[in-house]
Amino acid sequence: MTTARDAPEDLASPDGRRLSDIAYARILEILFERRLPAGAFVSQSELVTLTGVSVAPLRDALRVLEADGIVTIHPRSGIEFVKPGLELTRATYQFRGIVEAAAVAVYAETADEADMAAVERSHRSALEAIEREGLTPPLRDGLETLEDMLHNAIIASLRNPLIETSYRRIHNYLRILRLDRKITPPLALRSIREHLAIIEACRRRNAAEAQAALQTHFTNALQRHMGLY
Repeated sequence: MTTARDAPEDLASPDGRRLSDIAYARILEILFERRLPAGAFVSQSELVTLTGVSVAPLRDALRVLEADGIVTIHPRSGIEFVKPGLELTRATYQFRGIVEAAAVAVYAETADEADMAAVERSHRSALEAIEREGLTPPLRDGLETLEDMLHNAIIASLRNPLIETSYRRIHNYLRILRLDRKITPPLALRSIREHLAIIEACRRRNAAEAQAALQTHFTNALQRHMGLY
């Protein structure tokens, strides 16, 4: 994945960050916070207003976002954001299944025991809290943290910067896919329990079992995204 740092030189903010990097981050933030709907078609001037970044660095950021597949730039017309759909959902989970199947085997065999135990404690704490309190707004927000905690650790075990860069791009797609997803307490609990099955297999250092648990999780997650149950 390219980054806004690959874009042409542009002015820096007071904290040293390039304005194109700031524009890139703010556009994604606006999208993920639902201030723009997925699939929105907006003008460049609207994005200037929304991001508070001037035209030149905004254009650099948009070129990077287009390379990432997040937007399509229509000259003299506007900017179209990607919209979740069947093909994007299938492609995203196909990529994850291929990459993480290899990564979880490495994670099961090499991950630090204390680190895995910490991931497991976080999941069990969230599970118990949701069972006790329901899916309160703080617990709902914490689901994204749990997702990142496990899957980022699995990917990091490969120690491959090219894969990590590609996975960050896929992570943006995942967040877009989740924008229209309805999360209920039973679905949240099911997802956490699937994570725990992966973690438990990894803590037993059973790579094959971890891969099977991961595949079950992705199959179920794909079905949840597609509204099959």
